[in-house]
Amino acid sequence: MEAAKTGHLDLFDLKILDEIADNGRISVTELASKIGLSKTPCNARLKRLIDEGYIQGFRAVINPQKLGLDHVAFTEVKLSDTREKALSEFNQAVRKVREIEECHMIAGRFDYLLKVRTQNIRRYREVLGEKISSLPHVASTSTSVAMQSVKER
Repeated sequence: MEAAKTGHLDLFDLKILDEIADNGRISVTELASKIGLSKTPCNARLKRLIDEGYIQGFRAVINPQKLGLDHVAFTEVKLSDTREKALSEFNQAVRKVREIEECHMIAGRFDYLLKVRTQNIRRYREVLGEKISSLPHVASTSTSVAMQSVKER
């Protein structure tokens, strides 16, 4: 992390963030040992990082393949209207589609890039036709299918 982006974070804070990102279930005792602090100051720093919003939460990372969700497609979406109200309506609606793992507003030849995870291409086609294409202000879509995931976080 660059110093300009991290504000008043010091090396210990950055080490805490790195360790927590790798293992959110690490005990404070083990975390303190790994970063070179005693338990009490480590715990205080961890609490401050949570309170200040550097750490937004803890969650389990689910293996989608174990659930049969092997198909990943990236869908480019062009909107018919890009005024603030239309963007807000699209953003609100896209959050309700379970199969959409990620949604990013893009500066480029299309307006949004969606990461969509389904069981297979047939199910993706259903999601595209029944859910994504009917989102507010969608004018057109274009899909690229992932053949292999090399790195995911």
